[in-house]
Amino acid sequence: MRVLLIGANGYLGRFVADRLLADPAVQLTALGRGDDADVRFDLASGSPGALTRFLDAVHPGVVVNCAGATRGGARELTRHNTVAVATVCEALRRSGCGARLVQIGCGAEYGPSQPGSSTAEDAVPRPGGPYGVSKLAATELVLGSGLDAVVLRVFSPAGPGTPAGSPLGRLAEGMRRAMQSGDGELKLGGLGAQRDFVDVRDVARAVHAASLSAAQGVINIGSGRAVRLRDAAAVLARVAGYGGALHELDGPPGPLRASIGHPRSESDHAAPVAYPYPDGCGSWQQADVRTARDRLGWRPRINLEESLADIWMEAACRI
Repeated sequence: MRVLLIGANGYLGRFVADRLLADPAVQLTALGRGDDADVRFDLASGSPGALTRFLDAVHPGVVVNCAGATRGGARELTRHNTVAVATVCEALRRSGCGARLVQIGCGAEYGPSQPGSSTAEDAVPRPGGPYGVSKLAATELVLGSGLDAVVLRVFSPAGPGTPAGSPLGRLAEGMRRAMQSGDGELKLGGLGAQRDFVDVRDVARAVHAASLSAAQGVINIGSGRAVRLRDAAAVLARVAGYGGALHELDGPPGPLRASIGHPRSESDHAAPVAYPYPDGCGSWQQADVRTARDRLGWRPRINLEESLADIWMEAACRI
């Protein structure tokens, strides 16, 4: 099976590439803007005609698009998340390769949801920021393209390679600095939000499964369980061996306690969030992942503690 992977150098793309290369039946070609891509091509500025000619030459059976931007202004996000996908769809329509498209979407397309609920694929998307809007527009382009295509809506990826600017990356960096300087107290803000974290390696498994399947439409990829960020901070402290006190600036007073995996009470669900989580999804997000199980045969395998341990291992190497 010939697979064209777009965005192989990105956070998700690197792990998708590793997963696909581990399959001896896959012949992988990487397309991207970096020098180490097999083929250099900028989707945001390149023409559909040029990409069509390349598709006709390589003739892939599957195109996986992991490319995109997570930060920047509305104009930049639109170029890299929406215009780029329009280029891919148009090139595939013009090409004679007949390739299947696996597009990486995101949970931010849904926007805020009711605390305590699980968001299924039939929920009406109401993105709360320009990133979610740009990704939702890309999803609509894919679904309306008439192509053999599936969109994997990935919720909050975690694990090795987590960007330092992400919430979990900032937690690890703050803890690293506290340990390096010998601080006995670490004050953290913005920890009230609850998110559905899924390990990036499990995401790569889902992409592989989607490449081999006939599933179409939208499929959620998450753990199916919301975790409060302050609980993740407490587990990260335990993993790191940080013996100092953790204090939350925007939550209840007192040391944080690890409670990942514990059932949430109604009072937990209603806890206020003083600092907005940067994805525009409000205080709560949790995926309904039954479709991934039923249509892809996929379930998450790596728990959040293991993901956090890998995040910490990378952060600790900077000490």
